[in-house]
Amino acid sequence: MGGKIIFTDDITFSSSNLINRYMPAYSKEVGEYLSGFSQRYTIEDITGYIENTRSLKVLVLGEAIIDEYQYCQLIGKSAKEPILAAQYLSTEKFAGGILAVANHVANFSNKVSIIAMLGAKNSQEQFVTKNLNNTIEKLFVFKKNSPTIVKRRFLDKYLSQKLFEVYEINDDEINNQQDKELCDLLGSIIPDFDIVMVADYGHGMMTANVIDVICDKSQFLAVNTQANAGNRGLNTISKYSRADYITLAQHEIALEERNRHGKVKDMALSVSQKLNCDRVVVTLGKSGSLCFSKQEGFFEVPAFANQVVDRVGAGDAVLSITALCASQQTPMEVIGLIGNLVGAQAVATMGHRNSIEKISLIKHIESLLK
Repeated sequence: MGGKIIFTDDITFSSSNLINRYMPAYSKEVGEYLSGFSQRYTIEDITGYIENTRSLKVLVLGEAIIDEYQYCQLIGKSAKEPILAAQYLSTEKFAGGILAVANHVANFSNKVSIIAMLGAKNSQEQFVTKNLNNTIEKLFVFKKNSPTIVKRRFLDKYLSQKLFEVYEINDDEINNQQDKELCDLLGSIIPDFDIVMVADYGHGMMTANVIDVICDKSQFLAVNTQANAGNRGLNTISKYSRADYITLAQHEIALEERNRHGKVKDMALSVSQKLNCDRVVVTLGKSGSLCFSKQEGFFEVPAFANQVVDRVGAGDAVLSITALCASQQTPMEVIGLIGNLVGAQAVATMGHRNSIEKISLIKHIESLLK
């Protein structure tokens, strides 16, 4: 009681600016990069590209994956076997795979549709529907003789450290009848969308015929082909004859090029030429990302992650938000910055507990560049 608000004409100081200058969260090299970046692009430039995604009509395609985390407390080594013994504590389930992609995108675009592959056996449709953003238009395709994919991970709860994982999966390709039905469906609806976003996990949905339709009909095609334990070496980006935007992790582009020790720039350029793809982002973990476009060349953008809780789903998050920006010709360096900030937010979250939110991303950008 009795307080006053007084407005003065004195110089004002941004608290974010003071923190960035005198209590920096990043290394000197990252700080210098951000200082240079802020000379090339304003905060309004960057947030404008993000805000413009609102009106885009987006179709996301891929397999639904239930990421199930079984939290345990390690007891010790078994007395009779050379294995660890653990006490079960609790379970947490997340809507992963293409479901996570759709949830990310729905926070930025008002018009999102999903075609997700579930299993005809133990479909978990109720869980999937409940955990999808209610603004998303949903279409489920049920793979015969298959469960909805569950990737069950066992973790030490105290350290949040994964011990091992078990898959519930049938990763055979869909049968000929379902292949034709999916091709007919995609051929009829894809032309209605500004962006088609494919998260290809290599578990049987993306047949050669399906991919041909996607490549032929899409106005703007964004793709990530994930290399995981179930498809290692068999699920590479050259399955696609074309794309407009690609995101790959370093190990994924190395698999595509069959070159473990190749220079990332050379591999990115090779993939761009093979797919006639204008824009490529290669994520490099703690080294940030390498971004390429035919018009602008290469950009190296540092990582911004200060806390790594869980890397599951980070690639999905990066694809989801950066593809929206790439479709409207956002400068490649800006895409790299946005992607690395999205990745930093994703790895700071356990599983898919939280989706990337537009407001929090914009605030993150503002605090970083002041």
